[in-house]
Amino acid sequence: MQADSQTLIHRIDVGLAERSYPIHIGRQLNSELPLLLSNLPQQVCIITNATIAAHYLAPLQAALPSDRTVLVHAIADGEHAKSLTSYAEIMDTLIAAGFNRDCALLALGGGVVGDLAGFVAATYQRGVDFYQFPTTLLAQVDSSVGGKTAVNHPGGKNLIGAFYQPKAVFIYTDCLNTLSSRDFACGLAEVVKYGVIYDAEFFSWLEQNQAQLLARDPETLAYAIKRSCEIKAEIVAADEREQGLRALLNLGHTFGHAIEAEYYHSWRHGEAVAVGTVIAAHYMRLQEQFTESDYQRIVRLLKNLGLPTQAPALDELKWQQRMQRDKKVKSGRMRFILPTRIGHAEMRTITDWSAIWQAISAVTEHTD
Repeated sequence: MQADSQTLIHRIDVGLAERSYPIHIGRQLNSELPLLLSNLPQQVCIITNATIAAHYLAPLQAALPSDRTVLVHAIADGEHAKSLTSYAEIMDTLIAAGFNRDCALLALGGGVVGDLAGFVAATYQRGVDFYQFPTTLLAQVDSSVGGKTAVNHPGGKNLIGAFYQPKAVFIYTDCLNTLSSRDFACGLAEVVKYGVIYDAEFFSWLEQNQAQLLARDPETLAYAIKRSCEIKAEIVAADEREQGLRALLNLGHTFGHAIEAEYYHSWRHGEAVAVGTVIAAHYMRLQEQFTESDYQRIVRLLKNLGLPTQAPALDELKWQQRMQRDKKVKSGRMRFILPTRIGHAEMRTITDWSAIWQAISAVTEHTD
């Protein structure tokens, strides 16, 4: 890792042998970007959406080498755009423009844009280069790093996709100034996750720096993003294709995806993950394998950061059906990422549904 205190630039390397790549963290699209992008191929396509383009497309275009052929393809805003229809439309754009196998795709946007652009890159002409420019906190600390690319299917999130690593990731904290408080909080849910599963000291740092994070202080944000990316880079380097350790990054996601699937119009990914994390911790608390004090620390931190800690009302059968579609299910048996203490978690197979349901029920908001 390298740092420049004046421009808040950090560099983290994701170590994957010939597929290794850098993550650059800075404050804004700055004068160093043209140099970092000087080796782009002749044909470049920026994939974004209209909301993001209004803020950041012009600075990115200005940083590109002037002699490149640059296309811009804007998708719709929202999770529904992460679809096979959007995928096909981008493919049509690239084919109609005669883009070759040595072209590059630039993903400018949040997780939807990054996941979709990455899947297009993985499959266009059997694989072309792509670069991530994540503009939401959730994308900066999670989806832009690690090479998971996908589109959704009516049967579930991210069911169609591939592991495909970017050539580089460029993260700028100034992009976060245009996020709503709600979207910003959703990213913080993933930041908290890293402390729960991997780094107790980082969790304590988050507790101590809540006010600065919520104020979006650039230096505080840069450190939170850097540490989150360092943790994810370490995990991905050790387990690129999620055969073991990488599964820990799914803390709260099995429960969270069930909430998202049923309440996709009103719940965001980070909000669902926050509640899923509370359910997972509460389950372990009921098993007397997680302390009351650690449980309360998690709930308190999530609440203080503006995140929900209670699940919406959902029928027990729907919980089961949605969770059975989780990608961690193996041979029909559900597997969960569960914290054993702050800073450590593990994957376990649980066959006693009643114990899981007890934890869900205890964390469900009751309106009666």
